[in-house]
Amino acid sequence: MTSTDSTTGLQLSEEAQDLLFRNARTANTFSSDEVTDEQLRAIHDLVKWGPTSMNQQPLRIVLIRSDEGKQRLLPHLGGGNRAKTESAPVVAVLAADTDFHENLPRMFPHAPNAKDMWADDDFRTEHARLNASLQVAYFILGVRAAGLAAGPMTGFDPAGINAEFFPDGKQQVLVVVNIGKPGEDPWFDRLPRHDYDEVVTTI
Repeated sequence: MTSTDSTTGLQLSEEAQDLLFRNARTANTFSSDEVTDEQLRAIHDLVKWGPTSMNQQPLRIVLIRSDEGKQRLLPHLGGGNRAKTESAPVVAVLAADTDFHENLPRMFPHAPNAKDMWADDDFRTEHARLNASLQVAYFILGVRAAGLAAGPMTGFDPAGINAEFFPDGKQQVLVVVNIGKPGEDPWFDRLPRHDYDEVVTTI
């Protein structure tokens, strides 16, 4: 049985809160420690349970471990991001599958006509990108839950990455995430966050 912490209002332990949020940082350097296939599978098996609209699950992941794969990716990254990616044991290219509707008969079986709702390409792409972006956030938390550091980046040439890794045009890159144990001097100074009253309106 879980109980709510009277000091925080949360059921998650203080240690878990720190691991996932307060002490978690975007890493800028990585050690040479291995990221195992078991860790990567465990991350996916956890974060796949995050909700998406009509169970779309449009997120697709390309994991890059090899030097060859990195050399294909690096030219499309902003200059300030390349050294980070070179040092990371694993790099995840996270993309939205704009043909997610093809899987709805299996993923949303109680609505036999669900696939037909997404016939319009623009409408489907908009929702694919939105729901895959939700899954990107779950993925980052999953990396942290595995005791690893995540270095998400949006400083890249989307057209270049799409042409290199998704040439059929059915998937669109959203975020590139470096994954591993933090290396030497991995963190920038912690930046401010908004207070509750600055962002929340109650009606």
